[in-house]
Amino acid sequence: MLNNVLEIENKIRERLSRAIKTSVLSLRQIAQQVGISIATVSYYKNMEKLPTVPTLAILCRVLDLSSDELLGLK
Repeated sequence: MLNNVLEIENKIRERLSRAIKTSVLSLRQIAQQVGISIATVSYYKNMEKLPTVPTLAILCRVLDLSSDELLGLK
């Protein structure tokens, strides 16, 4: 079971990173709209951290990314 959780977390990191990299918004704009630091957005972009669920929900809205896509359900 642990491997599955780690695999899911890694896939979420990859999808979030891709969404940040391909966004028309700058890291600064994303950070401002979400209410987090640029460094935190950079951690997500570089797949070093996962956001909390509330932050993830806001990121999905800001990045125009469905939670289903992010979670790999679509």
